[in-house]
Amino acid sequence: MKNTSFKVQILALAILSVLPVSSYAAASCSTQCDALLNVDNANNSKNDDAPSVPGELLVQFKSNATETDKKRVKDLIRAEVGDTVHSKDKLKGDLVIMKYQPDFTTKAAKGAIESDSAVEFAEPNYIYTHQVTPFAPNDYFYNLLWGMQSDGEPNGTYGSQASTAWVNRSNCLGSDTKNPIYVGIIDEGYMYTHVDLAANAGKNPGEIAGNKKDDDKNGYIDDVYGWDFDGNNNSVFDGINDDHGTHVAGTIGAVGNNTSGVAGMCWQVKLLNAKFLGNLGGTTANAIKAVDYFTNLKNKGVNIVATNNSWGGGGFSQGLKDAIERANTVNILFVVAAGNNASNNDTAFSYPASYDNSNIISVASIVSDGTLSNFSNYGAVSVDLGAPGSSIASTIPVKSGGSVVSGYAYMSGTSMATPHVTGAVALYAANNPGATAVQIKAAILKDTTLTSSLSGKTVTGGRLNVSSPLIP
Repeated sequence: MKNTSFKVQILALAILSVLPVSSYAAASCSTQCDALLNVDNANNSKNDDAPSVPGELLVQFKSNATETDKKRVKDLIRAEVGDTVHSKDKLKGDLVIMKYQPDFTTKAAKGAIESDSAVEFAEPNYIYTHQVTPFAPNDYFYNLLWGMQSDGEPNGTYGSQASTAWVNRSNCLGSDTKNPIYVGIIDEGYMYTHVDLAANAGKNPGEIAGNKKDDDKNGYIDDVYGWDFDGNNNSVFDGINDDHGTHVAGTIGAVGNNTSGVAGMCWQVKLLNAKFLGNLGGTTANAIKAVDYFTNLKNKGVNIVATNNSWGGGGFSQGLKDAIERANTVNILFVVAAGNNASNNDTAFSYPASYDNSNIISVASIVSDGTLSNFSNYGAVSVDLGAPGSSIASTIPVKSGGSVVSGYAYMSGTSMATPHVTGAVALYAANNPGATAVQIKAAILKDTTLTSSLSGKTVTGGRLNVSSPLIP
């Protein structure tokens, strides 16, 4: 459970807080609250020893697998079949959770299942946690949003140069105000009623709130603001424990120029939420469902350009990689935290950042002086760019008396660097109507500013620069 014994001081709408060090039963945090990105050096690509749900495997059946085949596979390990994580499509069969008996080890159960010709693969149901490190400041406001600032501003030398883009391009509605830009937040929940977020809280246009029906036929009833895959309900905000997701949301899309709090990268982007991280972390199965949730919404006409993925942990999952590729087919970029182990992702893989899907943008963290954050992972081949991730002020929910109210706090981590880039995707998409995911990713990487601390540490050798979010 999270440690919630931290101090909060209220001043008008400004809330000055000391960020707690989080902890999880399934994946405990270190002094930097690193996610459990365990690496098996003997086999970097598939780390089956990483934390996973006990007694569960994700089993991917081949497209031609019959019900008889499925029963035979189940009987091999005397398993119970749980959720169908992804239903059969043209390329693959059902992806299901199988719960095996305790007299089997994970390795033995996996080996037995994969020996059957009807099975493509079996893998642990890994557990993920968010990629955040703690910081305890005592102030905020725009002059402290160094990650948004530009050259010539007090703290803007190594900022994203967003304030330069805001001069003429502050909104993210693009040229078509009837088809606004949406971003999916795959994380904890987020406080969509926060004073700095409410105006940008996206709604599923295919759903009618409160009628207890699945109006858009996507399998989820009243998923107006998104879906809680951890709790299996439509309540994507459950209180102050949803601070990480709310902080991420603020960096992407807090309303700017409203005399209150902070400003996000895009001032009018629409935010939707797929909550899969709970108090005990999140599972591979729910991560896959969350990714597919946004892919399905895109297929229904919702203009989702990217998902923000400030989380990591576990080992290689073919099922999750496949889900990210499904998002790729509908032009959704998967922006992901590189990880907080201060390690080289080229040699010690960190998932999901280390998958090779072309729609992934992997993000390292830098400090306001341009140095690589001391916790940040890096990789000359596998990490694309750096972005502001240390001492980032943004939105959080806090308690005041018996109520949950709008608050602000600093956090640090590749979790905080990632939403700067996700917001950049929205900014580029809005200013380049019709641009593909490939074009937007290429433009963001091309526009980076070369930075000595990132030379040989990232693909671009540079940091995020959105001063001119136009694609030639």
